[in-house]
Amino acid sequence: MSGWYLSSMSHTRRPNRGPSAAAENRAALIAAARRWFATEGYDVPLTSIARTAGVGQGSLYRHFPDRASLALAVFEEGVEELEGLAARPGTTLDDVLALMTRQAIASTAFVDMVSASADARFVRVRERVVEALREPLARARQAGRVHDYVTTDDLVTAIGLIAALLAKLPAAERRETAERAWLLLFRGMITDPRTPLPLGPSDH
Repeated sequence: MSGWYLSSMSHTRRPNRGPSAAAENRAALIAAARRWFATEGYDVPLTSIARTAGVGQGSLYRHFPDRASLALAVFEEGVEELEGLAARPGTTLDDVLALMTRQAIASTAFVDMVSASADARFVRVRERVVEALREPLARARQAGRVHDYVTTDDLVTAIGLIAALLAKLPAAERRETAERAWLLLFRGMITDPRTPLPLGPSDH
C-alpha cells in the first residue's frame, strides 16, 4: 500500500469526548503509525499519522511528545511478541529468527530503529531483543546447530543488515530478498550447510 493511498483515504476526525476518548485516540495513533511505518518508514510525517488516526496534532503530541515515543509504542508490541515466543517451551532459535525476519519484511522501520538508533530508549529495546535471543541461541549451540563463536550481537547485526536491505525494496520483493540474504548470512553461523533456513519454505 503506497503512501499516496494512505494519505488519500477519508479521514474522519474523532468527536471530542474528553478523557474517555484518550485510550481510543492513543490506540488509533499507534495503529496508524504502524501502517505508515510499514509503508513509508520511520521518517513519515507525523501529520499523516494524525490524519489517518482521525485526531489533531495536539492530541498526537499529548500522547507522544516526540517521534521516538510514538515509534516505541509501536515497536513495543513487536518486542513483546518476540519475548513471548522466546519464553515458550520448545521455541527454537529458528523460530525466533523467523519472527524477527517477518517483522522486518512487514515493517523495516522496526528492526532498523532497534538495530541502529543511539537513543537510550531504543538501546533498552535492543537489550530486550538480545535477551530474548539468549536462551534460544544457547540451546542451538548445545544441540550443535550453530557454531560456538556465534553471539546474540551477531544475530541482531544479521537481522539489522537484512532490514537495511529490505528498506530499499517494495514490499512484494522483500520475502524473496530476505531468503537470499539468509542464504548468505546464516550459512556462516550453522554447523550443517544442509540445515533449512529460518524462514522455511517460500510462500510463492
